[in-house]
Amino acid sequence: MSTSREILNFNTGWRFIDQDLGEAKKRDFDDSGFEDICLPHSNRTYRHHYFTEERYRFISWYRRPFYLDKAFEGRKIVVEFEGVMTVATVFVNGQVICEHKGGYTGFACDVTHAVTFGGQNVIAVKVDSRCREDVPPEGGNVDYMQFGGIYRDVRMKFLDPLNIRDVFVIPEEIGREAAEIRVEADIENLYESGREFTLYTRIVDQNGNTVSKEQSQSNIAAKSGGKIEVIHHLQNPELWHTSNPYLYTFEVEIVDQGNILDSMADRFGVRKVEFRKDGRFYLNNEPMKLRGLNRHQVFPYLGAAMPDRVQRKDADILKFDLGLNFMRSSHYPPDPSFLDRCDEIGLLVFEEFPGWVFVGDEEWKNVAKQNLREMILRDRNHPSVILWGVRINESFDYHDFYVETNRLAHELDPTRPTGGVRYFVNTEFLEDVFTVNDFEKNREGKLHTPTHVPSLVTECMGHMFPTKSYDREERLIEHAKLHARIQSCQYGISNLAGVCAWCAFDYYTTSVFGAGDHICYHGVCDVFRNPKFAAHFYRSQMDPKISVELFIARYLTPEFNDCGDALTVFSNCDRVDLYVDQQLFDSQAPDTAEYPNLPHPPFTFTGIQASFKDKRPTKEEATYEWNEMAWALGRWLGQMISKIEAVGFIDGKEVVRHSIEMFGRATRVVLEPDDTELFADGTDCTRLVVRVLDEKGQALPLSHTAVSFEISGPGKLIGENPLSVERGMGAVYIGAARNTGGIEVRAMAEGLEGDTTQIRVLEMEKKTVPIKA
Repeated sequence: MSTSREILNFNTGWRFIDQDLGEAKKRDFDDSGFEDICLPHSNRTYRHHYFTEERYRFISWYRRPFYLDKAFEGRKIVVEFEGVMTVATVFVNGQVICEHKGGYTGFACDVTHAVTFGGQNVIAVKVDSRCREDVPPEGGNVDYMQFGGIYRDVRMKFLDPLNIRDVFVIPEEIGREAAEIRVEADIENLYESGREFTLYTRIVDQNGNTVSKEQSQSNIAAKSGGKIEVIHHLQNPELWHTSNPYLYTFEVEIVDQGNILDSMADRFGVRKVEFRKDGRFYLNNEPMKLRGLNRHQVFPYLGAAMPDRVQRKDADILKFDLGLNFMRSSHYPPDPSFLDRCDEIGLLVFEEFPGWVFVGDEEWKNVAKQNLREMILRDRNHPSVILWGVRINESFDYHDFYVETNRLAHELDPTRPTGGVRYFVNTEFLEDVFTVNDFEKNREGKLHTPTHVPSLVTECMGHMFPTKSYDREERLIEHAKLHARIQSCQYGISNLAGVCAWCAFDYYTTSVFGAGDHICYHGVCDVFRNPKFAAHFYRSQMDPKISVELFIARYLTPEFNDCGDALTVFSNCDRVDLYVDQQLFDSQAPDTAEYPNLPHPPFTFTGIQASFKDKRPTKEEATYEWNEMAWALGRWLGQMISKIEAVGFIDGKEVVRHSIEMFGRATRVVLEPDDTELFADGTDCTRLVVRVLDEKGQALPLSHTAVSFEISGPGKLIGENPLSVERGMGAVYIGAARNTGGIEVRAMAEGLEGDTTQIRVLEMEKKTVPIKA
């Protein structure tokens, strides 16, 4: 039996113009002058810094022809947009269908009454990306760029008039021996008469085995809807956990006289989350310290308009490259594919509705509440989401508004607590968890003791010590140590659930914030997601059973002494030996004196300066002019110490090594793609990291080399060409065209050995809505 539900890709075959042409809504409008594009799409492309928000603040139009076979007649036709920044007005065949305010939540347009079956149709979308003070988060100064365009996926759904509008899966009575799962199906009947049907529900494990199934006879009156609840019982369930992100699949079917009229399937996790009165967070009744970072969804060159692959990669970086168990989606809902990946890998998420400081009038608040509703209905089946943010970030008290946002969140999802991010303690506490931005004592490596429990620190550091990846190493070291001190502080506060520091990645900001180039350098990684020293601290907090980490937070240069006598090594080993030119210098245990509470304190080595001082030239030897002396001293030191190596041990066994050497001259450029296969959908792309290395394979921290690219095959380069690297590193993106084949990318820099990489472009996986008959 086949279902009448069909979901088709609606991302291809669009046309775009960066002008406000009112006639573009009409079916027969001549759009031959428009640009051919695919979605997701940014209304502008950018250099990786030094551009303003005015570049994307304008009205644009998107148009797409499509053909509907007569076989679809009688079905409900819906176009679903995952995100349009900022206000979208949708027309079909010249008829206005819907308007949506807010770029961070999706919306659906029922186009059934406006389409022609057996003929051509045109959908047109007016996209207003200007600063709209009637739409959150606008109204005041906002510390992040929003960008513009239809920047997330679009799909077309074909449904029977008797269909499933939504399914909410609620794990209840969770235990290792048994679990009760309540499946709540929202059914719609658009027929002119009442309909009786059988509702089948199944729960399927990761091996495809049905572990529970139920059926019930139901009926829905004409032109109405209703909710049907079904209880499933699982024996010995696999509990979803950060260390075991096990996903079940629910399947729901509407069957009438042996015909499947509609079906829906999605994944969920069996797990229980609690913030208890002792102040701690519990997952499946086990206490867990939350250690996280905030994330903005913006990227170089395309703003927020990155495809699923790149969104998912960010989740991998947070979990596997930074060793986090938790993140905050600041200050808006992320791309759905990002949450899908968090479910798959076990990364916990605090998700909040759009806003930043400003709260507007009643119309503004109504848009905010609608965005909150859309967020929760979209994401409440994600096991990774553990907390709803229902207060505009860092806003003052608005009693009636926040009473209503809390009520709405609990009504739509009674299984999760609410939080409300503020930056001052003396504020009305209406939520379930007191979530607060704590910046006051960060330069001392300290946090406040909670005055409310349960409590969660949702921001710290960041703007208190902004650090560029190419800053002097003294600042990079102190930046990393401040994060280490703050996280050590939080582990010492037993009634604090956790800390989500500011922030994972440098991000783009508006004119009144940032470093002057429209970037806030608050991240532990740069905008390209390349790590700063602080990123290695977070990596070092991973369980060594998962990944053993070791990193010397220093450069080895003739100016080595300028960073002071202490050398910091980040590691999750239980002992580190330090070698200077193959000679054992010292052996250290973790530095519990300075970092008493961390799971894996850094290692601190002192006294290396003396090695330099002992072998400086004598007064009699120093007979050169100063410029010659500086050269001679540098050469002398280079000969004296050429390499420092750390060796990590666990239970007495060597498990890892990391070394730093005196930098040589730049010799080559290397390319490191995140992926070697893409899909031919016109927007799939992957990050291509670019490094300028010396002969020892070290990225050169003072290199700003201009790297040029040549590309051949069914793809394009997204980024600057040439690209001036920062700290010897940078990145561009390689995008796929609509045809398959091989992409070859070559990188070149004057006087350096170049590099070449290949990427395959494969056939699209998803069926698309046809443009013509």
